Amino acid sequence: MLAFADAALAAAGDVDETRSVLVAALGSEAMTDAAAVIAGFDAITRVADGSGIPLEPPKAEATAGWRASLGIDAYWSQKV
Repeated sequence: MLAFADAALAAAGDVDETRSVLVAALGSEAMTDAAAVIAGFDAITRVADGSGIPLEPPKAEATAGWRASLGIDAYWSQKV
């Protein structure tokens, strides 16, 4: 399931292949549920970014290191 999510969101693999593996392991209904969760999470994040909702201070502190290593703070939405 994690490989499917990674492939769907970050193009970190073959979406068709990971989808097939997920269907074989858990069935098509589970794959559809997973796809819906992935899409919903992505949409909610985009709404938060687009509307300028700030990251809460405790989360900002806890994620500072990996945000810096990934360059997330340089994203255009952080400059708005």
